[in-house]
Amino acid sequence: MTARQRLASDISGLTKKPPLSRRDFMSASAAVAAGYTLAAGPVRAAAIKTGTNGLDAGMARVKVDGGEMPLYFARPANRAKPPIVLVAMEIFGLHEYIKDVTRRLGKLGALAVAPDYYFRQGQLASVGDIRKLMPLVNAKPDAELISDLNAAVRWAEGQGGDKNRVGIIGFCRGGRTVWEYCVASDEVKAGVAFYGTLIDPTAQKRIWPKSPLELAPEMKAPVLGLYGAEDQGIPPAQVEQMKAALAAAGKTAEFKIYPGAEHGFHADYRPSYNKEAAEDAWQQVANWFKRWKVLD
Repeated sequence: MTARQRLASDISGLTKKPPLSRRDFMSASAAVAAGYTLAAGPVRAAAIKTGTNGLDAGMARVKVDGGEMPLYFARPANRAKPPIVLVAMEIFGLHEYIKDVTRRLGKLGALAVAPDYYFRQGQLASVGDIRKLMPLVNAKPDAELISDLNAAVRWAEGQGGDKNRVGIIGFCRGGRTVWEYCVASDEVKAGVAFYGTLIDPTAQKRIWPKSPLELAPEMKAPVLGLYGAEDQGIPPAQVEQMKAALAAAGKTAEFKIYPGAEHGFHADYRPSYNKEAAEDAWQQVANWFKRWKVLD
């Protein structure tokens, strides 16, 4: 079995035919103009759009090894010491969906920061072919990823964010990042992993030393795992395996598996979007971060 096949959780749902009619999707040119990736397939015309009213939002840069890493941020206007929430992106780069999620977190009261930690590989959001994209994201070492996330936290602290209230949320490959960072960081108070890979392919062992399942006994922060029952890359049995490993190690975590939901069920720009599951999951996000004192 090849590494690409073993990483089906990153691309699950992309090869399925859209359940909607053509008029329910943007044209390719309109999707690009709106800032969405094309590598994930057709873009839904009804993708959620969160405005910046009441927010300070925009792009910034932070120095890291190898250059200056771009990041997108959103925060409540005129609020002192907001909590910091990192947004770990999918494999598709820093495109409009991730920016919109960042603004949604800003509306919840956070200084939300989405670092473009794939910047060394170019602007991934502009890569339209999944076959060209996968080798780029698979080359990202965990050590470099953790360093980039730490730099994003330092940047947020420098902007007045509260270093005592740090959270992280991630989607797809970013969901895996949540599990990894909740082991690597001593500052994170809570994490939320949307359909994050739990078992890494053997071929990645050199640059991804331990998978989330292997790291279960080392988890430092409570994590909420949100998964789809119809996920072809991360079956419920694998989620149950992670749940058991965490429980055996005495770690705090909760899971919710949504019936009928596929991988990418929260991605409102993709055909895999499941409105009922996504809306419930977002409420779970708010409740989880409030429970662990990340959000007010």
